[in-house]
Amino acid sequence: MSYELIAILMFLSMVLLLSTGQRVFGAIGFVASAAALMLYGTGGVEMPFSQAFKLFNWFPMLTLPLFIYMGYVLSESGIAEDLYRMFHVFFGRMSGGLAIGTIFLMVIISAMNGLSVAGMAIGATIALPEMLRRGYDKVLISGVVQGGSSLGILIPPSVVLVLFGMIARAPVSQLWLAGVFPGLIMATMFVLYIWIRCKLNPALAPVVSDDDLNLPFREKLKLLRAGVIPLLIFFFMTGLFVMGYTSLVESSAVGATCATLAALYKHRLSWQLFHETARSTLAVSCMFLWLILAALAFGAIFDGIGASRAIESLFITRWDLNPWAIIIMMQLSFIIMGMFLDDTAMLVIVAPLYIPLVKTLELGINNQIVWYGVLYTITCQIAYITPPFGYNLFLMRSLAPKEISLVDIYRSIWPFALMMAITIALLMLFPQIALWLPSQIRLRG
Repeated sequence: MSYELIAILMFLSMVLLLSTGQRVFGAIGFVASAAALMLYGTGGVEMPFSQAFKLFNWFPMLTLPLFIYMGYVLSESGIAEDLYRMFHVFFGRMSGGLAIGTIFLMVIISAMNGLSVAGMAIGATIALPEMLRRGYDKVLISGVVQGGSSLGILIPPSVVLVLFGMIARAPVSQLWLAGVFPGLIMATMFVLYIWIRCKLNPALAPVVSDDDLNLPFREKLKLLRAGVIPLLIFFFMTGLFVMGYTSLVESSAVGATCATLAALYKHRLSWQLFHETARSTLAVSCMFLWLILAALAFGAIFDGIGASRAIESLFITRWDLNPWAIIIMMQLSFIIMGMFLDDTAMLVIVAPLYIPLVKTLELGINNQIVWYGVLYTITCQIAYITPPFGYNLFLMRSLAPKEISLVDIYRSIWPFALMMAITIALLMLFPQIALWLPSQIRLRG
């Protein structure tokens, strides 16, 4: 049997197991282990085993549970609620002010926890009911929360970029920096879209009444304090990292410590909160680690039989495709897969195929794998907010108030998906949008 046929059988077996509803890491890990045993005999067991030790010897992996813990603490301690109250008062008189404030809330939450799910949960439970009560158009605000939550996987400390760095063996610090400007560009486009649309059609977003906004100056100063804590957390976590005082792992430890101290300062750090946060952190971290371990094991077998080189030969030699055409094909495949899988599952499935290919393509881009990491991240976000089966669409439906139907959610997302696609086009035309900052700053870790 040829190695090309073995590679095809491995990939099809994995897809077949996934279609039965098996856990992603179980399906991928089983195919990897079974292929190792059949190809190399009992000695093949060592291949998945060696990948486990490679994973455990990679220090940036330590950031994963710390950032996840930080996100849960910030979410459960009510800091996000205080932030939204501040934006409610200071942006209430602007056209679409509460919706714009929600985007700013998402940017700050993204800069503190790095998880899009956390951002969506906060937006759906805090911002959506408030905007509905104020008479905001439900289709508009559904898109605002989903679009804003997408910033969580792009703005540092993005957990997805940490995962990409683990699997691609790319420097996480450079991936973080590369995500800053694309994330801010997307946030700016979202804000401008909301403001222009609400200016053209004021009925979509009624201005908040003066009774709610005419607070004494002293009360407004108290509200401003809600923004101080997130800024301090961001400074100690990311600012010290950018200035070179802390490494990547140290930065994650600083962030987790600051989040805990913030909850203590707000008198919201209870034993129950700590216990639930620790349990949730352990569950999510273990899920991610099993996924990465399975992907590394599968990648070792897949690359060992020459599958990556065979795909490279097929695309470049036999089909004579332009490198940019290959990149576009890869991005389209992510969008199709995103109808059925989340971003982590997509990464671990296609990493053995795509990452070696990206490294060999002659695109004329310095630091190509870092640039592609940002491209992948945005494309995945488009994938699972795209109807009919986008992962985030159903998550949003489960979190949103009953007044918002699945049809409303489907209608709401298209403008934001289009703005994300525009961001991808800008990154392909001007790669330096992502790569300029990493080229200017050299970080530890």
